Amino acid sequence: MENFKIDVDADGIALITFDVPGRSMNTLTSLVMKEIPELVERIKTDDAIKGAVITSGKASGFCAGADLGDMAGGVLSGGGDLQKAFDAGWKLNGAFRALETSGKPIAAAINGLALGGGLEFTLAAHYRVVENDNKIQLGLPEIKVGLFPGGGGTQRLTRLVGVQNAMMAMSEGKSFRPNDAKGAGIVHEVVEKGQSVEAAKAWIKNGGKAVQPWDEKSFKLPGGGPYHPAGIQNFMVGNAMLRKQSYGNYPAVVNLMKAVYEGAQVPMDAALRIETRYFIKTLMTPQAQAMIRSLFLSKQELDKGAVRPAGVPKSDPKKVTVIGAGMMGAGIAYVQALAGIETILIDQTQEAADKGKAHVEELLKKRLSRGQLTQEKYDALLGSVTATTDYELIKGSDLVVEAVFENREIKADVTKRAEAQLVEGAVFGSNTSTLPITGLAEASVRPEDFIGIHFFSPVDKMMLVEIILGEKTGQAAIAKALDYVLKIKKTPIVVNDSRGFYTSRCFSTFLMEGMAMLEEGYGPALIDNVGRMTGMPRGPLEMHDDVALDLSYKIAKQTALDLGDKYVPSEGADIVAKMVEGGRFGRKNGKGFYDYDQKPKTIWKGLGELAPTTKGIDQPEEPTAFAQIDELKTRLLYRQAVEVARCWEEGVIDDPREADLGAILGWGFAPWTGGPISMIDGIGLAKFVETADRLAATYGDRFKVPQLLRDMAAKNETFYGKFAPEKAAA
Repeated sequence: MENFKIDVDADGIALITFDVPGRSMNTLTSLVMKEIPELVERIKTDDAIKGAVITSGKASGFCAGADLGDMAGGVLSGGGDLQKAFDAGWKLNGAFRALETSGKPIAAAINGLALGGGLEFTLAAHYRVVENDNKIQLGLPEIKVGLFPGGGGTQRLTRLVGVQNAMMAMSEGKSFRPNDAKGAGIVHEVVEKGQSVEAAKAWIKNGGKAVQPWDEKSFKLPGGGPYHPAGIQNFMVGNAMLRKQSYGNYPAVVNLMKAVYEGAQVPMDAALRIETRYFIKTLMTPQAQAMIRSLFLSKQELDKGAVRPAGVPKSDPKKVTVIGAGMMGAGIAYVQALAGIETILIDQTQEAADKGKAHVEELLKKRLSRGQLTQEKYDALLGSVTATTDYELIKGSDLVVEAVFENREIKADVTKRAEAQLVEGAVFGSNTSTLPITGLAEASVRPEDFIGIHFFSPVDKMMLVEIILGEKTGQAAIAKALDYVLKIKKTPIVVNDSRGFYTSRCFSTFLMEGMAMLEEGYGPALIDNVGRMTGMPRGPLEMHDDVALDLSYKIAKQTALDLGDKYVPSEGADIVAKMVEGGRFGRKNGKGFYDYDQKPKTIWKGLGELAPTTKGIDQPEEPTAFAQIDELKTRLLYRQAVEVARCWEEGVIDDPREADLGAILGWGFAPWTGGPISMIDGIGLAKFVETADRLAATYGDRFKVPQLLRDMAAKNETFYGKFAPEKAAA
């Protein structure tokens, strides 16, 4: 076996070391899944083996789960044949079941993160020991890529911690730190670093029982099964809660509940087959396949630098200056510090710069309190950030990130002052969210080294960075910007220059369509509820409050100045202007479309005067009610997707992976679709164009599709087929 090493000691305890060659992290590749049944057979039939301890040979962790590319390819290779797909999916589940019924005590020594199939591997062991390291995470996060646990996790976790706790963990994709996992009943023992193997062996030597709790006749499901009074309540409430969270957009959520409900009523062997059946059913849905492609495969490729220019030597930024110490700049300084980059944080006054560093300190303290940093490491990271007003300290920086106010003149001044301190080849990046990079680069003496590096707020949580090319941006600057983004562990997309670029431009259409509905007379609660029904994280009015109404107002004014007679006010511009002039800036000052002075937030009563509600939805019993809701949902999704298609035709973006992942990570575009390009492909170009034409005829030219889509529809093409991306990193 290539991936497992077996060493049997004098006591007959086999130490099985899981170590996938050539990879920094163990994953359940197709070869690993082929070898696991062989491994189990060896344990069962080798009389010299009295018990076994399974651990990892990787310093990075135990196992990060299934290689979804391999797994999906193997299961789906049957061309839609359900029996073949089930047989392929059952192999791993059957092997894990054989392991726990081998008649020999099996212990898992978890010396690093164990996620997805990695945790499921350990759940098939009779005893689980994890090392006390808060960097270690244990969890079943498959729901985040449109799946649910398919290696026995739905059945074993339910039998360990009960229906309610298991469903919460799996439906949220929750991860546990070692001591939390022990408290939840997922592991049996927490030991110091480096002691997991010895502790696992000690359990076997001390007569560890080779039977799982659920295989004993006296076993009862914790908290009660489906027909227990408490169990009935759990499933009734749980079903309603999951429906509220997912709005029926995710087959994985529904099938997870079914697998747990049905599996809890039967013995484990039958339960595991139920799980496999629902897992395969989920895997074969368009939603799961689109999510796997975008959120797993495409993300992996982009995180490895798939769009990096070829032939440019790799760079490793050691010192980076951030100009502007507000929440954005301070957030950038924080992620740089975590990545080991010396950071100069500059603002106009020392007080402002110190305030920015204080935010860095606050974020680092949270990691320290969670045990994710030692005091020594905390001190070093905080010490790597220098708060100052002195531009002289920029000297020696490999890169400057400008994160000042969205004003062209201010940015021009900062550019000139910073570039005076930079050596040739150092890159200047602007964190502007809307102002065209080519125009900002006019203030630069080296426009070939000028680039847009657009972060999203809050920087410590948002994983996307949008890199924007000006007309004169050089290949070396692109490569250096990408190297920087990858070093701070963010996912990059590269786009061409345009007002609003890709993410801000397309996201704004979601907000504007919400404003259009408000102007038409729809109530704000209805608009935001429908927004969430589409799969967006919040409704358009809520998100407008989050973005800040005064920012939208200022951007509109700047755009009007830049475009002159060509400027066309967006939907609801008058409403936003009146709200801002009345001191309503959004969530940041507690007053926007909603009032935030009390929880829960409430719709601002004065909104009815600015935008009276004159339209509504028919009563639920009326057959027209759901059609009316579907129409509003369609408008919100299509408005964004049409703008994405326009960006494509204009050359703003040209890689379907970047378009899809940028939309999901950048502004929360409905993840169940796989992203706007996947959504268009999934609907079919002809059907998409037909629906968009109907919307344009009813609501206006904002739904008018670009010629590119008509041409593709005529040829029955798809974006992922016509514009298949290169998968290898440069």
